[in-house]
This record gives sequence, C-alpha cells and structure tokens, in this order.
Amino acid sequence: MPFHEDDDLVMGATNKGRWSYACSKAIDEFLAIAYWKEKQVPTVIARLFNTVGPRQTGQYGMVIPNFVDQALEGRPITIYGDGTQSRCFTHVRDVVGALMRLIEHRDAVGEVFNIGGTAEVTIAQLAERIKSLTGSDSPIVRIPYDEAYEGGFEDMQRRVPSIEKIGKLIGYQPSYSLDQILNSVIEFRRGLA
Repeated sequence: MPFHEDDDLVMGATNKGRWSYACSKAIDEFLAIAYWKEKQVPTVIARLFNTVGPRQTGQYGMVIPNFVDQALEGRPITIYGDGTQSRCFTHVRDVVGALMRLIEHRDAVGEVFNIGGTAEVTIAQLAERIKSLTGSDSPIVRIPYDEAYEGGFEDMQRRVPSIEKIGKLIGYQPSYSLDQILNSVIEFRRGLA
C-alpha cells in the first residue's frame, strides 16, 4: 500500500465472481497497451479509485449514495462485512479534470495512471460520518458477506492508490475533502426528496 501502477495486480480465483470486474479491466489494459506498442494507437490508461459525485446512484452497490439515501430516509445504514475494509474516495470533478489533462499531455500516451484520493477511511467510519452529516437517527447494521452476497465472497481489505506518477506528470492533487464529497452528495439527494 498504496497501489502503484506497476505493482502486481490483486485478483482472486475465477470461481469467485467478485474478481470478474477486476479481470475485465486488466484485459482492457493489456489490449490498450498492445494497440499502443504494436499499432501506435495513442492510448492512456486511467485507473479510477472510488469516484463519487452528487448524481451517482447506488444502483451498482456504490457505497456513498447508498449510505446517504439510507440515512436520509431513516432506514438502517447497512455495512457489508465487518466495516474495517478501507477505501479512498475522489470527487468526480477532480477525476474529470485529471482525465482532461492526461488526454492533452503527450507524455501520458502509453502509460497507466492512478486517479484517486489519498484520505483513507474505513467503511464503518464512513457510515458514522454520513450519519453525523445528515443528522440521521438511522441505526448502523453489519451484514456478513455470506448473507449479503454469496458464500465465500472475497473483498479487498484496503484499496489505496499511489498518485505520485500522475502528480509528477500533471500536478494532480485531489481538491475535495471527504466531507466536501459527502456534503455534495447529501445536498443533491436532499434536493431529490
């Protein structure tokens, strides 16, 4: 930790459906790099780490919009697993700005870049923070992975990006704090109610 662009990938066995997403992204990276090396098609690979924005839905399990909706509606805030798993979150505006600068930078071609935040937070801390920021009375409940998903479900305990490489090339640093990210989602979701 943190994950660098040239570190070995972390993937589990193919009989664990959780890893299919990571596997498909890795295949796409191999393909993009091959097109650059063999056909000189200019490619830039960006690995996005937990991008969040006000309009994001929880439809595909996105934790922040799900927690915010649960807190605002007074429903239990559901943590899958024990809540000790940690992540770093990045505001979509920081990500879009970084992508635009990478696209325009000739030294980015043929390279892989992490784009993410650096403030690590556990999922349990995130649930508590959202509960506090929304003023919610929602209880926080933990649901074991075996109940939430399938038996033997595997998750990454920590997912923290190194942003050194992108910082050196384009000066990238996330400008939104976790509270700013959360407040942007909370304000938007309150507007929908």
